[in-house]
Amino acid sequence: MAQGYRDFAQFLAEHFDCKMQKIAVNAGFTCPNRDGSKGRGGCTYCNNQTFNPAYCSPSQSITEQLEEGKHFFGKKYPDMRYLAYFQAYTNTHGDIDRIMEMYREALAVDKVDGIIIGTRPDCMPQELLDKLAELHKSHWVMIEYGAETSHNSTLDFINRCHSWEDTVDAVLRTHGVGIPCGLHFILGLPGENDEMIIDTIKKTSQLPLDTIKLHQLQLVRGTRMAKDVEDGFYDVTHFTVDEYIALCCKIIQHTAPTIAIERFVSQSPDNLLISPRWGLKNYEFTNLLNNTIKKTEIKQGELLNS
Repeated sequence: MAQGYRDFAQFLAEHFDCKMQKIAVNAGFTCPNRDGSKGRGGCTYCNNQTFNPAYCSPSQSITEQLEEGKHFFGKKYPDMRYLAYFQAYTNTHGDIDRIMEMYREALAVDKVDGIIIGTRPDCMPQELLDKLAELHKSHWVMIEYGAETSHNSTLDFINRCHSWEDTVDAVLRTHGVGIPCGLHFILGLPGENDEMIIDTIKKTSQLPLDTIKLHQLQLVRGTRMAKDVEDGFYDVTHFTVDEYIALCCKIIQHTAPTIAIERFVSQSPDNLLISPRWGLKNYEFTNLLNNTIKKTEIKQGELLNS
């Protein structure tokens, strides 16, 4: 259990009576920002190779991916139960009946007790949301929207092709049908300072959310952003560890206590990552952050109304 803030384990413990592990699934979806539905080229920072585990390949069926994930985690924790995490690209973009078949396939796998669906806030048609609400009556369902920031100027700059208003609409509709909901944010996007990031957190704390997931902007090889920075068109924030810990502490203080903070960092593969290169595993960074929280005695939400 985290000290000073509500973490994802606490959130899951309110829904399940045993230890749960997410298993990432790549179901072969694409993205409306790549296939022309919304745009072309994708978000400027995006390289999906950075967050797909080795066992997670669309060349395998959903069942096969989940069984491999179970084998990997089950060696150490044989009593573990699982959540299928539809992670790569936009997992609500396509034929609704086919999408629902994929979710049901995942839920039919032994020891898989629920699904988490990663998607964009502008890709949740009400018809699909209603079907998910019906599924949620018998199986645990959660939706995680990639919001990235609340600032439309930034969203335009990174070619995100949706707005903060889309995010608010998706959250309100998802909450309205009774499905747990989370948002994903990237800290340090081009042109954003700490004040803008905290403004996003304040706006987020006004929404009926269950979780947020944060990570530092990572400059990754093979992305348009990396090339733009290399060519000198603009620069991005290169946080030191201490600077980023200080920012995370501010975020905790401005986050509503009802919202669980799932994570603060992510780690791209070493062969793809340009910066920041901290030389820390995710858990090592989290330990440093937790030590700082303990020393400073900060509390989640204590500056929310400041």
